[in-house]
Amino acid sequence: MERKKQRSESLSGGEQQMLAVGRALMTGCDFLLLDEPSMGLAPLLMYDMFRALKKLNQQGMTILLIEQNARLALQFAHRGYVMDTGELVAQGTAKELSENPDVKKAYLGG
Repeated sequence: MERKKQRSESLSGGEQQMLAVGRALMTGCDFLLLDEPSMGLAPLLMYDMFRALKKLNQQGMTILLIEQNARLALQFAHRGYVMDTGELVAQGTAKELSENPDVKKAYLGG
């Protein structure tokens, strides 16, 4: 038991994140709830993760994603909900949110 604990503690945050997603997929689930899957991942791995999630979604898996990187999340999402301090401030399709001037200014850097 102690040996397993040492191995998991030696994984980086990004490696732990990828391992958690992989373990969830091994259950054969058809729904994933992900909280900040990009946290701790190097940029290339982050994009790989999102491409894999998009492919899973295209194959029929439902994915509910909580993500602070709004620009990245909206590139892959069908629909989005923007929350600010626990309050819903905007919602719509990814395209609608990407084009919303308030969302752009506050969350997308423009």
